[in-house]
Amino acid sequence: MAISRSRTRKVMVGGLPIGGGSPVSVQSMTNVLTTDIEAVCSQINMLAAHGALIVRVAVPDRESAAALRSIIERSPVPVVSDIHFDPDLAIMALEAGTAKLRLNPGNIRRRSDIWRISEKALECQVPIRIGVNSGSLPGDLRDKYGGVNRDSMWASAQRHLVLFEETGFENIVLSLKSSDPMLTVEVNRLASAECDYPLHLGVTEAGPQLTGSVRSTVALSVLLAEGIGDTIRVSLSGSPEMEPVVGWEILSSLDIRRRFPRVISCPTCARARIDVAGIAESVQESILGKTGNITIAVMGCEVNGPGEAREADVALIGTPSGIQLYIDGENTGGIPASDIQGYLNGIIDSYIQKSEKTAGG
Repeated sequence: MAISRSRTRKVMVGGLPIGGGSPVSVQSMTNVLTTDIEAVCSQINMLAAHGALIVRVAVPDRESAAALRSIIERSPVPVVSDIHFDPDLAIMALEAGTAKLRLNPGNIRRRSDIWRISEKALECQVPIRIGVNSGSLPGDLRDKYGGVNRDSMWASAQRHLVLFEETGFENIVLSLKSSDPMLTVEVNRLASAECDYPLHLGVTEAGPQLTGSVRSTVALSVLLAEGIGDTIRVSLSGSPEMEPVVGWEILSSLDIRRRFPRVISCPTCARARIDVAGIAESVQESILGKTGNITIAVMGCEVNGPGEAREADVALIGTPSGIQLYIDGENTGGIPASDIQGYLNGIIDSYIQKSEKTAGG
C-alpha cells in the first residue's frame, strides 16, 4: 500500500529539492576537522558513494568557515554548514557558497542576528534549516512548559519561525530532534499538523552503531509510514560511513524509495547447509555503493529457500545436492562451493548493470 505523504513546500538545496512531493532524501555529516580540507573531501566522497545526497559539515570557528569554499567546490553533493553560537560564521558560510545553513535556535536567538542572516541568505537564495534539539532548548521555554517535551520543542521552533517570517524569509526546512525516539515522533507529528515547512527527520544523539540504528529506525519508520518527513539523517557515533546505508535501508524497507541492492538472508539453524552469515555479510560488503533495485537472497536450506528465491532477483540456496543459484526465480543449477563469492559477484554485477539499463540508471 502506497504511503500518502504530507504536502510541504519545496526548498532547493543546491540542485536537490526537499519537500513539495520530492523523493525523500538521505543525508549525513562529516566528523573530521573541517579545517582538514583533504580529510573532509575524502569523507564527503565516501558518504556520497554510500548514498548521501546532502552532506553537512560543522563550522565551529573562522578557520573552518575559511575552508568551506574549497570543500564546496570539490563536493559531488550539496554541502550544508552547521552553525552554532556565532552568527558571523553563518555569513561567512553563505559567502563561501554553502547550499544550506543549519542554525540552532537554542544558541542563535537575537533578532538583529536573525535579520542579518536572513537578509544574506535571501540575497544568496540559500535555505536555512531551523534545527531544534531537545538538549539545547532555551531555559525559559523549559520552565514555561515543564521541561523538555513536545510543547517546549515546538515553542522553540515557533519562536524562530516568527523571527524569520518577520523578515520575509520563508525558504526554511525545519527539524525537531530528541534522543528519545518517541518524543521525536510526537513533536514531528505536531509540526506536520501545524506548518507546511519541509521536515528533516532524525534522532539526535542516537548512540553507537547498533543502538543508534535501532533508535533512528523506530522514530523514522513511524513518521515516514504516516507520510511525515522530507529528508532524513541517521546519526551514529563514530564513523558516519553507515549512516546513509541505514537511511536507505529504512526507505527501502518502507517501500518509499530504493537505490541500492537489498540483501535478505535467513537467521540460520541446524538445517543450514551453507555459511549463511558469512556469505550474506560478504555479499553486503561487495555491493556497498553499487546502485540497482534488485533483491539478493542467501538461504541456508530447502525449507524456505525456494520460496524466497522465487521472490528475489538473485538467490543462493543450500540444498542436499549442493548450492543452487536462482536468477529471476528460476533454478539455474549448482555453483561450486570453493568460489561462491567470486562466482556470485560476477552474477550480481551483471544483474545490476542490466537493472540500471532497464531503469535508465
